[in-house]
Amino acid sequence: MLHTIAQSNMPVDEVLRIRKNRIMPTHCPAHDADLKRISIVTGIHGDELEGQYVCYEVSRRIKEHPEYLKGIVDIYPALNPFGIDSVTRGIPAFDLDMNRIFPGSSDGDMNEYLASEIIRDIKGSDLCLDIHASNIYLTEIPQIRINELHEETLLPWAMLSNVDFIWVHGTSTVLESTLAFSLNSRNTPTLVVEMGVGMRITEEYGIQLTDGIFRLMKEMGIWNGPVNEVRTPVVSRNPDDVAFLNAPVSGIFIKTRSHGSMLKTGDEIGRIVDPLRGELISTITAPVDGWLFTVREYPVVDEGSLLARILRASQASD
Repeated sequence: MLHTIAQSNMPVDEVLRIRKNRIMPTHCPAHDADLKRISIVTGIHGDELEGQYVCYEVSRRIKEHPEYLKGIVDIYPALNPFGIDSVTRGIPAFDLDMNRIFPGSSDGDMNEYLASEIIRDIKGSDLCLDIHASNIYLTEIPQIRINELHEETLLPWAMLSNVDFIWVHGTSTVLESTLAFSLNSRNTPTLVVEMGVGMRITEEYGIQLTDGIFRLMKEMGIWNGPVNEVRTPVVSRNPDDVAFLNAPVSGIFIKTRSHGSMLKTGDEIGRIVDPLRGELISTITAPVDGWLFTVREYPVVDEGSLLARILRASQASD
């Protein structure tokens, strides 16, 4: 059933509506509160579209076998609908990153009001997945990022999510104005998923994460149908586990290795070329043995641009 969880009148007779699809079991108990609830959230950034396929696939599989559904599935495909419509990362006209205004305020401006209504509606879920893509510049393998403040609660769920990598980061990198932090601080366990690339849909990754969502739903008692086996992710907690590669010069980056590759020290990852002079100006090689889990997708680079992240081999093989 479709619900509008928040709306605001706009100029020229437009209305901004944030909507969700609530999928309920065929036979429900007298009170919804007796049912477990999972929330699938995406579209905070309008140029991150990987979660759109996940929303579709979760809904499609449930419709195929509604008899297996024993709890509530709330699907929020577009928290920033105007951003998605205009292929804009932030909220159009406001030049504002929606994921920097939570928990919002019911007495604030339009954006703060919408943020507060989103928190109000999702709060109380037994689990929430906040699905992001990378930006247009980088491609990421499916991963979950957890801040260490909530590791004890979130890591067991993340291990069942069918991602390749779990990155536990320190409290110094926590952004308290994000949706995930606001929900976790309100005792609504929320996993942040990053995968793929901006402005694109990687169907393979969408299917992979959807398999993980159904495994989570099985664990929670929301789904009693068959589920696929999930992979065991690599977990990293130490910032020194990850090597960052930045462009030493400006130019056009031509990648020669795909993300997910295992590398040896000295292996070529890509080249930076000068198209005006027809010259190779830098060869980018791996500084350590490890797993290439992020690689540059957008070819134009300036000096200092992030080109890749490598998880050191000692951790990638654990």
